[in-house]
Amino acid sequence: MADYDAPGLTYDSGVFYDAATLPQPPRKRMAKVKLNLDRLSITDLIQRGNDIKTAMTGNASFTTPIPTLASIGTQITALTTANNIYESGLLTQKTNITNRDNAAATLIASLTQLGGYVEAASAGDEAKIQSAGMGVRAGRTPATVPDPVANLSITAGDNAGELDLQWDPANGAKTYEVQLSPDPVTGTSWVAQPSVTKSKAIILGLTSGARMWARVRAVGPGGIGAWSDVATKIVP
Repeated sequence: MADYDAPGLTYDSGVFYDAATLPQPPRKRMAKVKLNLDRLSITDLIQRGNDIKTAMTGNASFTTPIPTLASIGTQITALTTANNIYESGLLTQKTNITNRDNAAATLIASLTQLGGYVEAASAGDEAKIQSAGMGVRAGRTPATVPDPVANLSITAGDNAGELDLQWDPANGAKTYEVQLSPDPVTGTSWVAQPSVTKSKAIILGLTSGARMWARVRAVGPGGIGAWSDVATKIVP
């Protein structure tokens, strides 16, 4: 619209100051191609390529495709051939692996049987077994008697009538025997407690104010170890 001070323009010229703006034509949204080809398997990619090639062949909307449909067709054929060779190779490789594993299992069984023959024929002679190119198993080490339990200590438990025992782990021990005795200790005053597998024990139900004595020994495949030095504590 002309400026208000334009020559020859009068205020009653038919132009309104608040005249509405003419509507603009709506802009059409431009669609985008969606392919997601990198998410497809090889088989699906070949199928998608063929579907697109078929749909564009003779399509009046796309008369000069770039690249040409002939080129796309050649590439689809090349991928199909390569994929067929690859899948055939997988089947062949699986067969080869199976054949190899079966052959290995057969050889292992035969060598194991041969080892039994050598062991029997050699009458356990180490030199003869080694002369057959075979190894000799190490003999079993005899189990030894567990070491004596060391550093036995007794502390008051968390509750009345409770004592906590603790000691160093003993070599060769599988379990530990625990015995308690009231004061005074005699040859027949020791009372066995439940065996434990760890180097500690909790004794419950004791008389508060009584002095108790304790000793521990280890038990293992090689036998029973010596008793520990005794320890004493007044029951809380």
